[in-house]
Amino acid sequence: MPHARNRNPSPIPEVTWDTGLKEMNETWKGAIACLGVAVFFVMTIGIIYWQVVDQPNKNWIIRGTFSGLIWERRTHSLVIQTLTEDRTYVEVDVGNVGNPDIEVPFVRNLCWLNKTEFCYTWDSVAEVKISLEVNEDAETECYSMAWTPVHCHVELKDCFSMANVSWYGGASVQGQTWPINDQNITMQPYIVSDLKDTPSGYGSPLERYFLGSSGVTVLVSPDIPVQLGVESRQQFCLKSVPSMERLPLQYTVCVAHNVKAAHQEAMQQLSELSRELPNMKTLWLPFWKFLTNVDTGPKVERELRTFSNRLRRHQLGEGVISLNEHSTTLLSEMDHDYLNSRKRGMSKRLTRDLPLVKLLNISITLSPFLGVDTTQFHTSLTDGREDYWLSLPSATQGKLIPVMSQWRGKFCVKLNLTNPAAVSWFLDRVETLQAHLGMEHIVLEGGEGNLFEEQALRPPLALSGDKYVELLADLATSLGDSTIMTAGTRSSYKPLFLKMTPLQSDWTPMGLRAIIPSLLHHALVGYNFLIPDAVGGSLSGDLVIDKELFIRWLEIAAFLPVISFHTPPWIFGEDQVLNLTQIYITRHQRDVVPLIEKYAEEWQMTGNPIYRPIWWLSPNDPMTFTTDDQFLIGDEVLVAPVVEKGAVQRDIYLPDGGFQWQDSQSEQVFDGGTFLQDYPVPLEEVAVFLRRS
Repeated sequence: MPHARNRNPSPIPEVTWDTGLKEMNETWKGAIACLGVAVFFVMTIGIIYWQVVDQPNKNWIIRGTFSGLIWERRTHSLVIQTLTEDRTYVEVDVGNVGNPDIEVPFVRNLCWLNKTEFCYTWDSVAEVKISLEVNEDAETECYSMAWTPVHCHVELKDCFSMANVSWYGGASVQGQTWPINDQNITMQPYIVSDLKDTPSGYGSPLERYFLGSSGVTVLVSPDIPVQLGVESRQQFCLKSVPSMERLPLQYTVCVAHNVKAAHQEAMQQLSELSRELPNMKTLWLPFWKFLTNVDTGPKVERELRTFSNRLRRHQLGEGVISLNEHSTTLLSEMDHDYLNSRKRGMSKRLTRDLPLVKLLNISITLSPFLGVDTTQFHTSLTDGREDYWLSLPSATQGKLIPVMSQWRGKFCVKLNLTNPAAVSWFLDRVETLQAHLGMEHIVLEGGEGNLFEEQALRPPLALSGDKYVELLADLATSLGDSTIMTAGTRSSYKPLFLKMTPLQSDWTPMGLRAIIPSLLHHALVGYNFLIPDAVGGSLSGDLVIDKELFIRWLEIAAFLPVISFHTPPWIFGEDQVLNLTQIYITRHQRDVVPLIEKYAEEWQMTGNPIYRPIWWLSPNDPMTFTTDDQFLIGDEVLVAPVVEKGAVQRDIYLPDGGFQWQDSQSEQVFDGGTFLQDYPVPLEEVAVFLRRS
């Protein structure tokens, strides 16, 4: 049998070759797959490392000429620093935007074509737009922040850190502090309230302006409702109000080289209108609170004559006798009886009495409230003048129904200041009183609070927030430049006096210790012409019995714009208190009033406060940022009163600025920057230093 020929000459069997190739392909595929997994793993680790370790915690989002805005990814904060990163102006915590548990590693500017704008959107929460404006002349840079909620239920909240920054401004509070870092106030609507009725609220003056010792200011948009809360030594927070209109949270942060420069630039932005002076003759007159419990006009008049004679007998000079609203009402009713009697043939006694009231220098007190049991109110209803009072339309017929409230324990309605006819009616009433009582000074009370919001009612747009206080200031201005308001906001440029919140008759931060912090706060936000609380305090309405408290309070009051009394000095039965009262009234008129008049002109031109914190002369000295028991009048007088019970010495810091300070009593001279420990200040004296070149 012939041998069969092999058709595959290769020594490798065909079946073996095919199997090996398949095995090699599977091996390489596995190796390549493993290599791909390894590369992906390394890349993932690298990305995580870049995000967590290697990537910087912050990125610059806007740069100015000397400052810039930084996003701090770990703390969800916006930080304004110098470009050299050696100084932080302010840190704003915006951690409530988005999910605070999720890091936003890098925020991408959606307005990248414009180098002075930054835009970003947090999904389903808010949109933010930040604009930079550089004022090269003033050497300030301002960052306008506008947060807009995506949905109507979103609440926006930005918090400004107090770390290494002393903050000033805002609103008066009970137990005023300087700076505001030690305050602790729950989040609430940022509107003026009556601190007597709402001791945990915000009082007057209230401005949407905050100043930081690092050289930063915060100006909150004036026409958008906002809430404010202060967490002691931590932060203060702005919070938007949820609404169907999706109201934004808007404010502007400006930075400058120091705290003084920042404030001066802010005053230029806040004061668009020219500043007007009130009646400066008022500064020369002490105010005496008229205390009486009588119930008729003739009795009020008789007590007035007795009180006036007593002031003259004790040689306390010419002054203003202040009547409360009750005494004013009794006199006005007496005046009404006088007019009716005149028509019938008035008696000689009434003819003689009223002109004697006109000989006295009195101030009357009025409010926009009217009792619902009065003839005037019922007449307005029968005449169809419901719109003279704050009202809301009824749900069924749309007829106006006046909103009721309480004032001084009585049910009242409140004057509708948006109605020109109602304002004219009020002015006619004042003109009648002025014609028959001859008063020059008028105190307007009752502007605080929002009547609608207090009763959970939706106010008309023209009366939202603090707009009623602003309208009342307009009315007060039309009454003359001797008018005194008890509430102030956005009216510091008007020729009005503002009355300080009453204080307790004690040595605590609710009493004597609150005078200087309150004075500095008023002046910083523009209200230099204030009527301070009465010597010794008047919150309780009782007379002061602590002689030392009365004297130390008097020593401070002598350097304020006006000296006001609730407790007559003769009740102590000692010549010491009476003589000191005469001395300090004379000193106020001789030394202080001319100084105020001098710096009032500077305030008109520049907005610089008349009463100044000591950092004004040394704005880079941290020692000056928290001093709350000294103040300056202009640039040339430093006042350091005693505010501790029983003390006859105190520590005094003289700010540095390349000048010296001379004690007005001993004429001893000290260099600026000197700390005087346990400096002697006897009971009858107050430490006053005069600046020397």
